Amino acid sequence: MPSKKPPRIALGCLLALAVVILAGGGWWAHRGLSVQDHLEVTRHALSRLRDVVNAGDARALAEPLSEARQSAAQAQALTATPDWALLTHIPMVGDAATVARGLAEATAELTNVLIGIQKSASPITAGMQSVSDMRRLLPSLETMAPRLNEARTRLARARAHLAATPAATRLERVDQARATALQEMDRLQGWLDAAATAATVLPPMLGGDGPRRYYLAFQTNAEARGTGGLVGAFGILEAKHGRMSIERLTSNADFDDPSTPVVDLGPAYRARYGLNAARMLSISNLSPHLPHAAAIWTGMWERQTGQRLDGAIATDPVGLAYLLRVIGPVTLPGGQKVTAGNVVDLTEREAYARYQKSAARKRFLIRIALAVSEKLTNTSAEPAELLPVLSRLVKERRVQIWSRRDAEQRYLSATPLGGVLPQAPGPFAGLVVNNSGGNKLDYYLERSLTYELGPCRDGLRITRVRIRLDNDVPKQHLPAYVSGRLDSPHRRHAVGSNLLWVSLYASLGTKLSAAWLDGDRVPVVREDERSHPIYSKMIEFAPRQSRTMELELVEPYSTAPPQIPVQPLVRPQHTEIIQDPRGCPS
Repeated sequence: MPSKKPPRIALGCLLALAVVILAGGGWWAHRGLSVQDHLEVTRHALSRLRDVVNAGDARALAEPLSEARQSAAQAQALTATPDWALLTHIPMVGDAATVARGLAEATAELTNVLIGIQKSASPITAGMQSVSDMRRLLPSLETMAPRLNEARTRLARARAHLAATPAATRLERVDQARATALQEMDRLQGWLDAAATAATVLPPMLGGDGPRRYYLAFQTNAEARGTGGLVGAFGILEAKHGRMSIERLTSNADFDDPSTPVVDLGPAYRARYGLNAARMLSISNLSPHLPHAAAIWTGMWERQTGQRLDGAIATDPVGLAYLLRVIGPVTLPGGQKVTAGNVVDLTEREAYARYQKSAARKRFLIRIALAVSEKLTNTSAEPAELLPVLSRLVKERRVQIWSRRDAEQRYLSATPLGGVLPQAPGPFAGLVVNNSGGNKLDYYLERSLTYELGPCRDGLRITRVRIRLDNDVPKQHLPAYVSGRLDSPHRRHAVGSNLLWVSLYASLGTKLSAAWLDGDRVPVVREDERSHPIYSKMIEFAPRQSRTMELELVEPYSTAPPQIPVQPLVRPQHTEIIQDPRGCPS
């Protein structure tokens, strides 16, 4: 009868090895330390790569990208061996070994994807074309489109494989590395989605296959609306063979609202926003779903002029500031210089103090928009300089686009560029504020949102959303047009007080347990939009007052990453996600 000692001895050796590994102070002894070193080198190289991209220096990409690829390949080779596979089955260290192998595979695929993008983008980043020469740029974009779509598919697959590894390994360093890698891959995935969409839809949308005309909305986000801000001015942008021009630019005061709604967006929309939202420009974009606003804008234009438009584009002064960083300052006819550093303050605060009459102020704002638009269409800036700026514009929703053509709209809807309120399941917490005071005090609004996701319990989890809003209005005198309260003009209000319609868009299938305002239980209004439950409250703010709304929710458990869309207002939203890493028990 064969002895059973050898297996016991082998098992004892493996357990002893596990003890040595855990006691080694690193991820694991010997080969584990080599894997860690290679992954650290990869991380540093990718960090340098991000700095180069942010600086717009496409020519400096090669060195950090090559270093990252080489180190990632070495880490992958070390974790692809049979003895490493054995480590993944050892108690106490198996999860960490699995995650390390997942990290090595993910970073190797990530660097291969980036190398492919660099090669396919070389005609654009070589500096031989300027943004104004879009006629020559469009064929390069068409060539890049299938490669970018393949790249984002590969990255999504690599991210899914890493996400399937254990989230809690008892080794904090490993867990942090995994979480950071997933976060960075999500960031790159967003960029790739936007780039692939741009390369796919820009050639036809910029008139590559015939002229296109778009409604161009300039949003004043000192008065908040769901898509960003009140439409203070608008124009018609024409694109033909890559050349863009603004056909007409006018203020909202020069446009007559139709007497009846121009589009029917369904009973849920009518119940939440009312019939007038589909016929009045001032409240046409209360919903954060840009396609709703775009359908109204283009419908109003067609009702008044008989001209059918191909789509709509929305931007704001913060977006103009980002563009001015690349194209440089512009000078207005009177000599006023508009720069990246002053355009937001100039258009959303100073203009109200400088011009007492609305018509004069709006003419000033239109002159700024025209000057920036004209310089952009004639700039000598290279695409490589503009790409990081465009990426930020898209990520922050400083530019949002809707196309009437279904195929193009499907691409746009999959990225922040489409300004779409998504209908996919998964953790979701979208804060939307609409100014209900009829003033311009949202220039001073500070926002923060904390989304705390609890552990899984029977397929559900309890979440808590904390929203803090600060009316950071200054103490000095403000023009009446800025601080006036149109919601109740005959009632006395403290100068600088405000009224906001505050809404939380929650995950699909969510139910509210309780809501508090400044610590007191309060009722909230429950409505729906695009399958999302919405919990809303009208909240009044005294000057320089902070108010906190908290909601306790029960939502379906999901392993999908939390989505926190941010409404593009003047000041950035401070967002924090606190997530319990424990999944549902099997």
